[in-house]
Amino acid sequence: MQTPYELGNHNQTTTWAACIQFYETLAQRYPAVLQFSQIGVSDAGIPIHAGIVSADGVFDREQIQRAGRTVFFNNNGIHPGEPEGIDACMALVRDLCLEPERLAALGSTVYLFIPVYNVDGSCNRSNTSRVNQDGPESFGFRGNSLHLDLNRDFIKCDSLNAQLFNRFFTAWDPDVMVDTHTSNGADYAYTMTLIHTQADKLGGGLGAFLRSSMLPAIYRGMEARGWPTCPYVNPVHVSPDQGIADFLEVPRFSTGYAALNHTIGFMPETHMLKPFADRYESMRALLDVTLAFTVAHGPEIQALRRQARQPVGGRAQWPVRWKLDEARPSRVLFKGYAAVRSPSVLGNYQRLAYDRSQPWEREIDYFTHFAEETVVRAPVAYVVPQAWRAAVERLDWNGVKMERLAAARTVQAQVSRIRSVQSRPGAYEGHLFHDELTLETSLQSVELQAGDWWVPLDQDKARYAVETLEPHAHDSFFRWGFFNSILEKKENFSDYVFEDMALQLLKDEPELRAHFEQWKTDNPALLSDQKQVLGFIFENCARYAEAQWRRYPVLSVF
Repeated sequence: MQTPYELGNHNQTTTWAACIQFYETLAQRYPAVLQFSQIGVSDAGIPIHAGIVSADGVFDREQIQRAGRTVFFNNNGIHPGEPEGIDACMALVRDLCLEPERLAALGSTVYLFIPVYNVDGSCNRSNTSRVNQDGPESFGFRGNSLHLDLNRDFIKCDSLNAQLFNRFFTAWDPDVMVDTHTSNGADYAYTMTLIHTQADKLGGGLGAFLRSSMLPAIYRGMEARGWPTCPYVNPVHVSPDQGIADFLEVPRFSTGYAALNHTIGFMPETHMLKPFADRYESMRALLDVTLAFTVAHGPEIQALRRQARQPVGGRAQWPVRWKLDEARPSRVLFKGYAAVRSPSVLGNYQRLAYDRSQPWEREIDYFTHFAEETVVRAPVAYVVPQAWRAAVERLDWNGVKMERLAAARTVQAQVSRIRSVQSRPGAYEGHLFHDELTLETSLQSVELQAGDWWVPLDQDKARYAVETLEPHAHDSFFRWGFFNSILEKKENFSDYVFEDMALQLLKDEPELRAHFEQWKTDNPALLSDQKQVLGFIFENCARYAEAQWRRYPVLSVF
């Protein structure tokens, strides 16, 4: 039962077909240890599988959850050009099947895994797409069959993979997740670096436990295994010698999505310039060390998760955006190489290189704290009008409790209007992403319709609801363009007719007149553009206002 990696020259990774065949054979031989089955299909129609390893042969999810057993989840191959996790997981599962002592050490913990998540990309093999990477000889492609990066898809869920993952993750509710990767970026001595759920964003006792207990233990364990590990090398300027910062993994990423469920998440990032064999060995060590810690501390992690997700009735505020706290750097001992700049032979600029003949080891600034940047008042509930089905579907996939109104009723609710929005100039993962926005809010009497969705926040899935429905949140449904149609005014005017009407509107509406005078002061260059002048009056007058234009559909009820 050697893996394709072990049978090869240690610079080769398994194919998707060989990987699945390996697990199917292993499950047939060891049915009391491993259950392996198809859980869905990709956009290209390729099966997606998952496996469960249990020391006592119990694989039923509901039975496992009733018993309160710890669940460790390992996701692999989201970027199939970074495949060492796929191979390391195969060997780990095999060893759990073949070695009774290793299996017994699991105790009541369940090892849950997806062997290859981006199956489309895994089957799209070449040796050219990872430009700066040292091996393996052939590997899969980052994008899926829709040319999507699946590690940006956990909120918008454009792919069938992400839709499946949302439901799968919600059903299993793992306590710890490891999602395996390979890093691009600076050159340095380490083979393994580690992105973790940002502790301040995770928050509460769970975030404190991650920072003070789990991470130091993982670093010690990796050192003992011969694979010194450092935080993910995210330079605050250009090169690591100028300091590094935690990566703010917002919910579009796997670990950010995990945080919405109060799951501790890790993205181990092996270094692209290290040999594939070293990357494989360090990834196997990382999986072993993290699994062992989870087994030993499972009850404590579970207790902290229960505390984090307790109903939050009466909560006053919710943070929805975080920013780096540059005033609170810590220090970390780092092993790097000299950053050298020299004239480029390709153009008229200075190029950066790292000189491995000049290694250095010293303490550098490590920015590991993030502060709350945007905090919103906590509503009792949101109301999502039934027309916005895409938002409702994603709330449902993630287990958010919702009540469908049986009859119309009137409530006092906060209504938000989009005053301004700045979007990226081009497509981002298939969407027009909104980077900046300003809101204007007011309390109004609103009639809800039968069939609309009432989303209370006194539930354990409140965080997912808040960070998707609050427009300002990092990866809100609004930012991803789920409500783009409200940004479009549906009616227009003929300038030769509206010119005279505009004069009358300015007489009839004092507030409009005041806004127009201010606009003229602020935009003198636009006064020669008839379309801009008349457009401002048309868009801001009360008489021809479109009630739904720039009105955010989701209501907040306090």
